[in-house]
Amino acid sequence: MSAHSPAVATEPAPGLPDAPPQELPPAHRLVIGLLLVSSFVVILNETIMAVALPRLMADLAISASQAQWLTTAFMLTMAVVIPVTGFLIQRLNTRPVFTLAMSLFSAGTLVAALAPGFAMLVVGRIVQASGTAIMMPLLMTTIMQLVPEQSRGKTMGQISTVISVAPAIGPTLSGLILAVLSWRWLFWLVLPIALASLALGLWKIRNVSEPVKAPIDVVSIPLAALGFGSLVYGLNGLGEMALHAPAVSPWMMLAVGVVVITLFVLRQIALRKEDRALLDLGVLAHGRFTIPAAMMATLMMSMFGVFILLPIFLQNVLGLSTLNTGLLLLPGGLIMGLCAPKVGALFDRHGPLPLVVPGALLFSALMWALAFLQPDAPAWLLLVAHIVLSIGLALMFTPLFTASLGALPPHLYSHGSAVLGTTQQVAGAAGTALYVAIMTMQTASQTAAGASAAAATTAGIRTAFLCGAVLSLAAVATAFFVKRPPANPHAG
Repeated sequence: MSAHSPAVATEPAPGLPDAPPQELPPAHRLVIGLLLVSSFVVILNETIMAVALPRLMADLAISASQAQWLTTAFMLTMAVVIPVTGFLIQRLNTRPVFTLAMSLFSAGTLVAALAPGFAMLVVGRIVQASGTAIMMPLLMTTIMQLVPEQSRGKTMGQISTVISVAPAIGPTLSGLILAVLSWRWLFWLVLPIALASLALGLWKIRNVSEPVKAPIDVVSIPLAALGFGSLVYGLNGLGEMALHAPAVSPWMMLAVGVVVITLFVLRQIALRKEDRALLDLGVLAHGRFTIPAAMMATLMMSMFGVFILLPIFLQNVLGLSTLNTGLLLLPGGLIMGLCAPKVGALFDRHGPLPLVVPGALLFSALMWALAFLQPDAPAWLLLVAHIVLSIGLALMFTPLFTASLGALPPHLYSHGSAVLGTTQQVAGAAGTALYVAIMTMQTASQTAAGASAAAATTAGIRTAFLCGAVLSLAAVATAFFVKRPPANPHAG
């Protein structure tokens, strides 16, 4: 892989003009473009179910804690599969990895569209997520290999557009579709786009990586699945406890998750000495990688919680239709997309601090505002809040991605993107389960005390947002320690 790594350039001093960007060969631009488009399609499905949850709860006769597994299982599967992609990207060329990713995603979309019930729908989402999990590390690793250092911020802005905007407009697209069609069309309409991306990739994508021999540890895969699965299942079970006695104790599942994840980490540390780790945790020894990666995990916990709970509030409390809910959430997603390339260019010029610190402060302020949400809150106020929240996230995503991966030497790019993707998805899955659990418990408590349905739901959502507001303080504190990648990440 090192044969295609970009040459290390001298870091421009903050405030000085950027070094002239090196023009990418047409073949490389084509590969990056196709990967960006395909990644947008697959990531879009991470949150496309958010607005559909109330409809699915009614159509399939399931609770909110069950319905959120359509999003949680998606993120959890990504967390389990992403570590394996580090191995796949090292062992295989770009074209076969892309083909595998889009084939899995297309197959999962078809299964979900044909699903006769909730269980098969979850299976379809899991297969979809397996393809998505391969696509994102492939995109990030390819860009780190092909794009010169002085242009990475701008290109990472394009990745940020995919990773932030696609989930943000998922609820909007869902609302538009559900206004006139059944929930199955959330998948039928995506399927031809996925198949077209697959066909175009098979036709146009050329191999731009150099495969190397890399072993895989088969024991680490079930450890990751059991550890992360138990952790998220336990968090989800806390919400179920408010309604009925779950079959398995959530506290026991949380304990199993912590123990097995600890075993997974210890095994990766041991295997790293033999260069056989499934997930090379040596990237965490690079402080300039670890700090922005930890901040990204905190953001993902809160962001996906907002994406799940805000549509529930808009529909179940304010009485908005799925169409109006989707339209209300659209401006924030579009603004994130418009901001990302400019934020990337500003990162190349000024570094992360002037962007990440204001972004964290905006994000935290809005999370605290949502913690005081009232049942009669006007829809326009939530529109403004969502836009400001989106601006705060846009200021942070690109700098955090670029600063974290840019701190690593080229031979760790695939492992760095895998660690980054795994922590994001586990954090997102855990955050979603945690928010729904808190909402469910508080709503049940308020209902038992005689509160109206709207007041009880608002109290539950408000308490969940309060948890997110507390978490956001960690992002603010961490923001001051995010540093520009070193000019020579090979040193040492």
